[in-house]
Amino acid sequence: MTIETFSETETRALGQTLGSKAAPGSIYTLTGDLGTGKTIFTQGFASGLGVKEPVNSPTFTIVQEYYSGRIPLYHFDVYRIGHVEEMEEVGYEDYFYSEGACLIEWADLIEEILPEHRFRIVIEKELKKGFDYRKITVEEIG
Repeated sequence: MTIETFSETETRALGQTLGSKAAPGSIYTLTGDLGTGKTIFTQGFASGLGVKEPVNSPTFTIVQEYYSGRIPLYHFDVYRIGHVEEMEEVGYEDYFYSEGACLIEWADLIEEILPEHRFRIVIEKELKKGFDYRKITVEEIG
């Protein structure tokens, strides 16, 4: 499905809707250029899970863990991963195959280790339609 949003509020609300439906063990990959709203979407997703603490991009820690929601949220930002082997150092399998939900920003950089079944979310801007316009595609894979 493809959804168009025209504000941060709408982008956050879409994330919240998907987060409210996330099941234990689910994987969501999130791709989009810098500044497309991945963090805004993720904040909404966390809110949909019931996460109470502030959610920020874990760029320098690779993964942030949130346990205040109905299931754990493991929020990855793999933008700074040089080699996919670095994910082994993080213990990615413990997260991917857990009872929590994983949301992975820049997931295309670690495509070869992603589980076969996942949800792919792509966020795109189109400035002709407005500064806050986003085209968000959500696709179930596997």
